[in-house]
Amino acid sequence: MTYQLPSGMYFLERGWLSSNTIFLDNGYETVLVDTGYVTHAPFLLSYLSDHLNNRPLDILVNTHLHSDHCGGNQAVQSHCPEVKTYIPYGPFEVISEWNTEKLSFDATGQICPRFIPTHHLFPGDECVWAGFEWEVHASPGHDHDALLFFNRQYRILISADALWANGFGIVFPEIMADTGFSEVSDTLNLIKDLDPAIVLPGHGPIITNVSLALDIAFARLNHFVQSPVLHAAHAAKVLLKFKLLELQSVRLTDFEQWALSTPLLNDIHHMFFTSDPISSWLNKLLHELVLKKAVVVDKTHIHSV
Repeated sequence: MTYQLPSGMYFLERGWLSSNTIFLDNGYETVLVDTGYVTHAPFLLSYLSDHLNNRPLDILVNTHLHSDHCGGNQAVQSHCPEVKTYIPYGPFEVISEWNTEKLSFDATGQICPRFIPTHHLFPGDECVWAGFEWEVHASPGHDHDALLFFNRQYRILISADALWANGFGIVFPEIMADTGFSEVSDTLNLIKDLDPAIVLPGHGPIITNVSLALDIAFARLNHFVQSPVLHAAHAAKVLLKFKLLELQSVRLTDFEQWALSTPLLNDIHHMFFTSDPISSWLNKLLHELVLKKAVVVDKTHIHSV
């Protein structure tokens, strides 16, 4: 089934290093939802310049505060200094103070330049952005502070990493000594109850067969619930691949040093894989990525594919 977005709503699919971006424009107000990773900020600014036609960007919104969704915020704020920046209420104080010990960027070994939030969003809020009415819903699981935005008129859901066509994002709380799988289930059931006709996900293509996407997500969740170790290994490989998407090519020794100094990878190893020394475990993960043709390794370097 095909579905055409309403006039004034634009979906920019950006791959896996940068989250997808939604741009709203009714001729009177302009809104950007999620900015992607910092290394792709020049592309985003070029996209904005083409679409704004010398008008200001009025509102910037983040679904959650992972580096691949907010890494371009500083660039956007510098380019559009009057923009109002809305983020989920949960991390508002931490982001405002830029408390790096409580932010995820250092823990994951990722980059996010400092930006300044100006407004916060609560579950239950109702917002009108560029003429579109949005319900704000909590979507814990992948990130316990994450939010969904649902437009009831067109039955369009901005799902971020709560639902993709092939699953959902890493359940970070489960690899950070917290619970997350039950929250993912609650969020998927919420999406089912909202009954969107179309989902604009954080990564991957627009979802028009929402029922199929939910079936895939529930099956994937069940698989992880039955084997938390499998989920932990998947999370570690995603973190490795993400860094390689950023770097594209890097010396093996430098990449190993990065991995060994990344707190979250050390935590995953400590929680789930202590039977292997961490260097051996990392080598096994890289070998699995090679077998999946996600990376290529030669004598001195590792390359993203």
